[in-house]
Amino acid sequence: MRRREVSILQHAKNEHGGLFEEYIRERGVELRYVPIYETNEIPPVTTTHLLLMGGPMSVNDEEELPWLITEKQIIREWVAKGRPVLGICLGAQLIASSFEASVYPCEAELGWSPVTAAGSEIFPGLPEQFKVFQMHGETFDVPHGATRVCRGKRVANQALCMGSALGLQFHIELSIEMIRDWISDRPFEEQSYILTQSRQYLPESRKICRIIADRFLSAPCGNFTWMHPPGHGSG
Repeated sequence: MRRREVSILQHAKNEHGGLFEEYIRERGVELRYVPIYETNEIPPVTTTHLLLMGGPMSVNDEEELPWLITEKQIIREWVAKGRPVLGICLGAQLIASSFEASVYPCEAELGWSPVTAAGSEIFPGLPEQFKVFQMHGETFDVPHGATRVCRGKRVANQALCMGSALGLQFHIELSIEMIRDWISDRPFEEQSYILTQSRQYLPESRKICRIIADRFLSAPCGNFTWMHPPGHGSG
């Protein structure tokens, strides 16, 4: 069996792998960062697993950022082969856009909000409802052939599964230090409120990140689908 390796496509300097990087290194899995925010290009991705992080741009900015076209093509190619893909925030929107679903502005979400796991059976141990950290101003439609696996009250589509690709609109990779950095330009009262909530909800968020990271890192290098529960079929 081929040794597992993870490529992290990083779209912004301060939107790195976070807890995912910690869990990847714990397993002794090789990790390769692709700093798109520096190079504005994506080299061939030859690893076994692909992690797409967030970023401030829109997936619709292909004219200004032509590497978005390349990234979407990579996602389609990986899904066609059943190779494991996990997308966070912008990464989830990229998965949706790769399969011709619309991505468009929505009511901006910043801070902690509840989501419901509509497909929790694919993640044993995942609560039916849990709080997640949000920081986005766009949302996605669910592509034809994909499944919504998490929904929210203010923004309905919070996670989707498209074969071997799982996209999460929310952030489960965060530490308190990352959150503090991300909200540093907000008013003091808002920062204090979000940080107080973060200390309350981060322990459960960390557990959820572990559940999803374990499933991702345990996935076979091909013919994988997130919709098969662990121990059933190719999952």
